[in-house]
Amino acid sequence: MTDWVLGIDTGGTYTDGVLLDFQTREVLRTTKTVTTHHNLQQCILRALDAILPDDPAAIKVVSISTTLATNAIAEGKGRPVALLLMGYDPELIQRFAFASNFATGRFEYLQGGHTLAGEEAAPLDLETLKEIVQRYEQEVEAFAVSGYFSPFNPEHELRAGAAISDLVDAPVVMGHQLSSRLNSVQRAATASLNASLLSILQHFIQSMHAALRDRSIDAPLMIMRGDGALMNGAVASQRPVETVHSGPAASAIGARFLAQQENALVVDIGGTTTDLAIIDNGRVNISERGTSVGAYSTAIRAAQVRSIGLGGDSLLDISVEDRLLIGPSRVMPIAYLAHQDEFVATSIRSLASGTTRTPSGDHLHYWYLNREPEKSLDNPRSQRLIEMLREHPLPLPTILKRLNVLHPIQLGGTALIREEIIGRAALTPTDLLHVSGEYAPWDREAAEIAARFFARLRQISLDELGALVKRLISERIMEEVITFITGQPIDRSRYISKPHALGEWLVEESLYARNPYLGCSLQLKIPIIGIGAPAGIYLPAVARLLGTELILPEHYEVANAVGAVAGSVMSIHEAWVLPVMRGMNLTGFYVQSSDERKRFARVEPAIEYAEKRLESLAREEALRAGAEDIHVEVERLNEGAESYRMRATAIGTPKLGE
Repeated sequence: MTDWVLGIDTGGTYTDGVLLDFQTREVLRTTKTVTTHHNLQQCILRALDAILPDDPAAIKVVSISTTLATNAIAEGKGRPVALLLMGYDPELIQRFAFASNFATGRFEYLQGGHTLAGEEAAPLDLETLKEIVQRYEQEVEAFAVSGYFSPFNPEHELRAGAAISDLVDAPVVMGHQLSSRLNSVQRAATASLNASLLSILQHFIQSMHAALRDRSIDAPLMIMRGDGALMNGAVASQRPVETVHSGPAASAIGARFLAQQENALVVDIGGTTTDLAIIDNGRVNISERGTSVGAYSTAIRAAQVRSIGLGGDSLLDISVEDRLLIGPSRVMPIAYLAHQDEFVATSIRSLASGTTRTPSGDHLHYWYLNREPEKSLDNPRSQRLIEMLREHPLPLPTILKRLNVLHPIQLGGTALIREEIIGRAALTPTDLLHVSGEYAPWDREAAEIAARFFARLRQISLDELGALVKRLISERIMEEVITFITGQPIDRSRYISKPHALGEWLVEESLYARNPYLGCSLQLKIPIIGIGAPAGIYLPAVARLLGTELILPEHYEVANAVGAVAGSVMSIHEAWVLPVMRGMNLTGFYVQSSDERKRFARVEPAIEYAEKRLESLAREEALRAGAEDIHVEVERLNEGAESYRMRATAIGTPKLGE
């Protein structure tokens, strides 16, 4: 029998795909395609078709790491929701501006909630709840409810959720089902974000199922979570917020799988970002305190990752102080756009004549139409811009001249770029790799002409430009590694003669050994696993600067896609064992697990019951998420004052299709 599994990862610039033999763990086929941000399904299906075997029945699992939820949050494209806060203090929320962390401006306070002991703080006001729901039912797609201290007693959340479901036909998300931690603001933010993403991920999963059926693939569809675990489409469609940051998690898992290292620093250099993660004892380090998504602090577990806006497709530009800037903006490489469009290729070649009046970096900035606007534009200049770009891409000076404006903001260009209606191309590190011949799949001549033009603006040679960009990228990654591991920022300036702090001096001395009397070197105690297409070009210098080994495993260019399908299915359930007090006397213990609350006279049987129940809940959820061969571990986390937080982790392998 052939057991092949298919993994796809949608990155900021490229979407990677792999076909893997599940039994031998051999990578059979790989592919890379440009990510279509305005329609992720398009690039996913393109990658899928590129590696699909002749017999689709051989595919037993399809697993995807998708940026869909992360992008929707970052771009403010979540669906409208209403958030009900039960037992929260409005004055406290306002004083500390906590409302800015909610994923909706439609939030209402409701009498109810519980105390630290899990006792009812005030009766649940169902009449007011009814009025709120009726007020918002035509405006929102879903409701979220969060009760104060609901992890200690979710009764009011459950009653409120049932009441909302009786009144309207809309999804209801309850905070205690997403997090058992006590940060009430994080829990409310997580619930509202999850509610805003429900229909987005559900539509995506339904579309993917239909696409798989069209290709005669009868296999489970798995989605990667931000902590690196897999869950099937049915579970993911109810918990979309847990898919944020799945890309960095996939890269770390893929690196661990390919390199077979128990302890390492993973450096993933993509087109848009460089992501750092640590593998410790064979597992990716996880942030237990929750992760931030855009402007929101959530209670979601995710891989502990540091992402920086630096990659192969980072914009190369010149600042007003005449400094070379690399990123953080991502643009399309000149070489790629010239390869795709003959007008651009001809236009770039005209720069070689050296007759351009008042040359500037703007002559290398091309705008192109990425997609048609969904509605007519209010700004006449914006509408005219769209009409111009329908013909072919144009350099920015030409656009400004034709529309008789001095700055792109006058024609609404910034907003059109942010909405991905218009895309930008410019000189990037990828173009310089075309010049050097290290990576040149597109128009090498156009890349060289653009690079020479840029080098003349900097008054340096072409070779000096290439060397400078490589050095700055490697040094920046080294600095970010130090900051990531130590937690200490390095405010290092390359444009002053002397560092102002010891940390800056240590970095400078480790790089250049300029001091005649005192030297130092920084050493990373674990190897670096490099992944992503440019890793072999930029990371040797990073490893040398940090005095460690660089590992570039086979297929490191598509490690993210390997990680998307090489992860385990994991389910985590937590419970609280809480003391019951009468005055100053301890009279018993409550076990609060999921939606059940049970009382015991002594702590030992309470803990024993909590362990058994958690093991059962975690195993059942892992089965629902698509796991088999499940192993469960139960931990006891002492919270002090006779309180215990219990955790069961069920880990299994993805269940293959028949």
